[in-house]
Amino acid sequence: MSLSQQPLPANDDALKEIWFTRCPVPTATGLAYKLGWLEEEFSADSITISTLQDNRQFGRHHYDHELPSLIREGGNILALAARAQGARTRLVGLTWIDEWQTILVRPDSGITETRHLKGKRLALPDWSAHEIPSHQRGTSIARGMSLQGYRGALRHAGLDFEDVELVQVASNRPIGSTLPQAVDPGLRSLWSGLDALAKGEVDAVYVKGASAVDAAQAVGAVVGIDLDQLPGLEFRINNGTPRPITVHEDLIEHHFDYLVRFLDQTLRAADWAADNLDGVQDILSSETRGSAEGVSQAYRNDFHRSLHPDLSEERLALFAEQKKFLWLYGFIEQDFDFKDWVDPRPLEAAWQLRAERRQQGR
Repeated sequence: MSLSQQPLPANDDALKEIWFTRCPVPTATGLAYKLGWLEEEFSADSITISTLQDNRQFGRHHYDHELPSLIREGGNILALAARAQGARTRLVGLTWIDEWQTILVRPDSGITETRHLKGKRLALPDWSAHEIPSHQRGTSIARGMSLQGYRGALRHAGLDFEDVELVQVASNRPIGSTLPQAVDPGLRSLWSGLDALAKGEVDAVYVKGASAVDAAQAVGAVVGIDLDQLPGLEFRINNGTPRPITVHEDLIEHHFDYLVRFLDQTLRAADWAADNLDGVQDILSSETRGSAEGVSQAYRNDFHRSLHPDLSEERLALFAEQKKFLWLYGFIEQDFDFKDWVDPRPLEAAWQLRAERRQQGR
């Protein structure tokens, strides 16, 4: 049976299972799960908490969001692509965590500022191969991240894509890759451009996150441009900035209170994280699939104090710009009404519940 033919879990009025999924990045959802708080919250209701990461037979729903009781905190390319293809989702929260977005170069490149990219060869991953054709563009994450990362750097320097040469590289790990097995196999494909960099076929490669720190060290690449340090969030918009929390409409319409309680536990985890950097970093070594050193280097600038989601006008505007970019460059096949996608009610109710529980010492 192919992935596209996998049956969905039964859906009835009595909620028996809450599904969630997150990307290998810092999320309050992941922390709440690893701390045991999600299972604790719903144990009295006999509701099972299940994650797609531990149930591969339903893994495709990380992309298409067809599970009625699914809560997703992850990269925005997949979330936007699913909505554009008709997924009945709603946007209920956004986070912003700088996560070592960098443009890597060889040590002797002379590239240390955004203006130095002019005339250079930049690695651009190919469209990903996917057994479900409708998922191909939305799952071409490495390509989307690279294009937007370069775009931000070029805009900062007053340049555009006509000022550089984009060199297409394989989107999956090529045979003979210089990336070692120590780099998580699920993430090596994101940084396949490092092979081309090591061979001198390109001058620069976009990467991000803890796994990229490990991959860069493995091939001797260095940071030419630290995108996290560019002034203005508009230069750092990408797949995880901002990062959306999306839910299936069914969960809002039929199980609103359970959704609010779930979000409350993520807010509780964000509260805990603000004062427990060491504990957060310990959990992130498994969540991000990176080494302890990679986690420490990738996540900086008091990131652990900014895990709370919101739907501020600033974040919504930045996210709307990302949606426009993905539509213009072919990562989503149809446009849709962004404002109608947003539903602030669950998060507003969760903040209210958190305030009440804080007063109770919970």
